[in-house]
Amino acid sequence: MGINSAAVCPQRNDLRSTPIDRGHLARFTRGDLTLEREVLELVRVQLPLSLDRLRAAASDTEWKNAAHTIKGSAAAIGAWRLARAAEWAEAVDFAGGGRRQRALGRVRAAAGDVLRHIKRLAAR
Repeated sequence: MGINSAAVCPQRNDLRSTPIDRGHLARFTRGDLTLEREVLELVRVQLPLSLDRLRAAASDTEWKNAAHTIKGSAAAIGAWRLARAAEWAEAVDFAGGGRRQRALGRVRAAAGDVLRHIKRLAAR
């Protein structure tokens, strides 16, 4: 069962709204604002590292592991567009250079939105 399932991503319109589903994040952290800030800070620090691993992947295994890590982190915080982009990247054949570059571009764009959103939330 991938992140497409209704259990993980219940509403398609979550992809078009804010980069992070705050309701999902609140449920994930059980309403603990301190924990929410800690989780978002972890994502803020780790996501660029995971993007670097995805970009620098030298094998199918490295590519899939980096995409899977991004997908899991994104789904945990309700960053549905990023999670879907990473899920698509995870399924891309590493040997398909053009598709791999398109997948990387989608993941990077969605990750940029998430990181900017985290920065705005931290400024509040």
